[in-house]
Amino acid sequence: MSTQVEGFVLTSSPHIAAPSSTQRIMFTVVLTLLPAVVMSVFYFGMRVLGLYVLSIAVCLATEVVCKLLRKRSPMSITDGSAFVTAILLVMVLPPAISPIALALGAVISIFLGKEVFGGIGYNIFNPALVGRAFLSAAYPVQITTWTQPNRFFSFLPASVDAQTQATPLAAARFEGVVENIPNLLLGQTGGSIGETGAAFLILGGIALFALKLIRWQNVLAFLGTVFVLTGIFHLIDPETYAGPVFHLFSGGLMLAAFYMITDIVTTPYTPIGNMIFGAGVGLLVVLIRLFGGFSEGVGFAILIMNALTPIINRYTNLKPFGYVAPTEAA
Repeated sequence: MSTQVEGFVLTSSPHIAAPSSTQRIMFTVVLTLLPAVVMSVFYFGMRVLGLYVLSIAVCLATEVVCKLLRKRSPMSITDGSAFVTAILLVMVLPPAISPIALALGAVISIFLGKEVFGGIGYNIFNPALVGRAFLSAAYPVQITTWTQPNRFFSFLPASVDAQTQATPLAAARFEGVVENIPNLLLGQTGGSIGETGAAFLILGGIALFALKLIRWQNVLAFLGTVFVLTGIFHLIDPETYAGPVFHLFSGGLMLAAFYMITDIVTTPYTPIGNMIFGAGVGLLVVLIRLFGGFSEGVGFAILIMNALTPIINRYTNLKPFGYVAPTEAA
């Protein structure tokens, strides 16, 4: 809105223009995910590429339908947020997931995860994790059926889950077998489509930091909390608890660190709030991994902390410059 008054132009905020836009940020995130996406296709075959295409198509179609039902412009699909949700959803699912299950998860991600709240910027929970949580309840067998990746890096030793038929976290938790770090870094282990190959996720995370698209506070607090707590338990009982480096590179920790707990909408907007959020997710992950019924707990931990984000924002909100607390009248 702009109004001409006595030679002055009065306009509503914001008053500072910046080259960044939602569309630019989202598609930049997609580009940084490409190394991990490409490697996931090498690991698990062309079927995975089809899953990415299906997820993107269903997410875009669901958003268009939701916008039309709300009598809003469907052109919001060009902002890129549905693309990011679609890719992340596939990356947190096992390679053997059926197309029908994936399509349902994509619909839930967009409809219940985002559009029911009013669209991008209003959603409380990470949309991809909402879809994943739904599939965990609706398809418990498919969601825990794992596939051995192709031996793309043949010089590495055989993965332990090639014999145990479990993910590295499950093998360590329930069978006491700890995967070697090179296999975790280069994706030669079973697990969700995008969580194997921590090195390629770290590469994307470094790019996001270089482009100043993510904050360091929540990433540092998250990874630091997991490292310290798992390190303490490992020192107390190394036979029962795997070491901290194993926990950092296994499961969906790196995917969560750079692409989920850094979400602009569902995480706090203050530096202190981000550190509380990251530490909270890290604490919940450790509790679930070491003492819960699941070997992995990143998704549930993030959803729980998403629900606490408004409270964290309220109590860590920055005071305006020059603010003076009001005093009661005598």
